Amino acid sequence: MLARREVFPNVIEMNYQARQRLGCSVYLVHDANEWMLIDIGFEDTAEEIIDIIRQMDFPLAGCKYLVATHADVDHIQGLKRAKELLPQAITVGHPECKRLLAENDRIVTYAEISAQKISINLPPIKIEQTINEGDVLSIGSLKLDVWNTPGHTPSQLSFRLGKLLFSGDNIYRDGCVGNIDAHHGSDLPAFVSSLERIRDADVEWLLPSHGPIFRNNRAKLQKTIDRLTEYQHMADFGTCAVDWPLLEEWEDELVKGFDPEKAL
Repeated sequence: MLARREVFPNVIEMNYQARQRLGCSVYLVHDANEWMLIDIGFEDTAEEIIDIIRQMDFPLAGCKYLVATHADVDHIQGLKRAKELLPQAITVGHPECKRLLAENDRIVTYAEISAQKISINLPPIKIEQTINEGDVLSIGSLKLDVWNTPGHTPSQLSFRLGKLLFSGDNIYRDGCVGNIDAHHGSDLPAFVSSLERIRDADVEWLLPSHGPIFRNNRAKLQKTIDRLTEYQHMADFGTCAVDWPLLEEWEDELVKGFDPEKAL
């Protein structure tokens, strides 16, 4: 039997458990004889992850939920194989996540990025139960509150367990955030609102979908919020930006005429 390396009581992160990178962060939340996985990652590590869980003496029949924080391929590709190995587990995700996977949308899920010659297998995946803001997932006596924290994607979910927040791709320890891409459905104002919600919450620890666990540092969150607020008004972010003030300045100059003496 493998010793269980809990990062917090009732919480195991499988990369920390294995002492190696297996892909995105995969969280096992357990109580009594029930357990769930938040994300599973790529299909080539799904069996290894479940075998480690078995070696930690978790009954495979005790898996209640296989949760997708959102529909990105690096989070959900292994769901089909995990469901085959854990047939009693219910696959769970946001309604938009269910739609994208039902339609096998290779663009929005990042399975296909032709400009970078990325083409990843996206197996048929069925989300059996949808969850959204205000829902609660129960594991034994534990209650996980479901938050919809859009911005990275419309379907991005986070899960609160006491002083812990499984925060998805909202923010990482270095202050970076999940990809901002119009083709992915990213929304900068929504992203800012989600980060403000996390900043203001009385959670102490953020357990992200990539990289190390870290404290909910309000100053660090604010620095990221300020950066994304600025992004909303920059051409760098294309149609994700809400406006481009430079064009208004240009229109004013078109009316007044160009004066080299006053030009910046």
